[in-house]
Amino acid sequence: MHPMLNIAVRAARNAGKILLRASEDLSKVEIQQKGTNDLVTNIDKEAEAVIRDTILKSYPDHCVVGEELGEHKGKDADYQWIVDPLDGTTNFIKGIPHFAVSIALKVKGRLDQAVIYDPIRGELFTASRGQGAQLNSKRLRVTKTVELAGSILATGFPFKQKHHLDAYTDAFKALFTQTADIRRAGSAALDMAYVAAGRVDGFFEIGLKPWDTAAGELLVKEAGGMVVDFAGGVNYNNSGNIICGAPKLTQAIIREIRPVLPEALLR
Repeated sequence: MHPMLNIAVRAARNAGKILLRASEDLSKVEIQQKGTNDLVTNIDKEAEAVIRDTILKSYPDHCVVGEELGEHKGKDADYQWIVDPLDGTTNFIKGIPHFAVSIALKVKGRLDQAVIYDPIRGELFTASRGQGAQLNSKRLRVTKTVELAGSILATGFPFKQKHHLDAYTDAFKALFTQTADIRRAGSAALDMAYVAAGRVDGFFEIGLKPWDTAAGELLVKEAGGMVVDFAGGVNYNNSGNIICGAPKLTQAIIREIRPVLPEALLR
């Protein structure tokens, strides 16, 4: 295992212990509202602090960007860690056992290492650039699905951006009528990990942040998949609008939803 991936795994497992311990007694979890339909807990912050400490103990000059604690600017700007300590906070708060730790490393602007860790199931998804993707050390590949008929897609509702609800509903309808079914589980990081693992054929969502998708992006690509924005381009880190899956299926998703989406979602 790449030494930096090894540190990412250690950080993810350390955070996972905090999440598991807290999930056993949710009455002690302190919940705050960051924005409309956007919740954060003391556990998110505690888990992110542990991840940051684990990384910086080994690489004190690296930069770290996290969802909750913001940016730590290290001396070496070539190395940037992107952290979501708890992807699926609402699930966690409600006691729904589906959430994950997501950690990615960019080296000179390119995704290089990725970890998505599901502490409930003990599933560790990892990827190193050019070395493939694994689940608990077993090689992953996206499905060979080439068309929407018979496919299972994952998605997330635009609960933070309800002004896009009509556009999302139109896209959902266009896809739902063509596919076998669509799942909405509440963790974009795990949705993308499941695409990499071949558990679902594709995934689409509006308005995600880089810490939601960075680790999943590398996992999907290293598992042979494609990651694009709604126009089929690579602007998803800026727009937050993302599609991923088996390459031909991803193209099929684009063809179905582009005609029903407003120009604002195709940038």
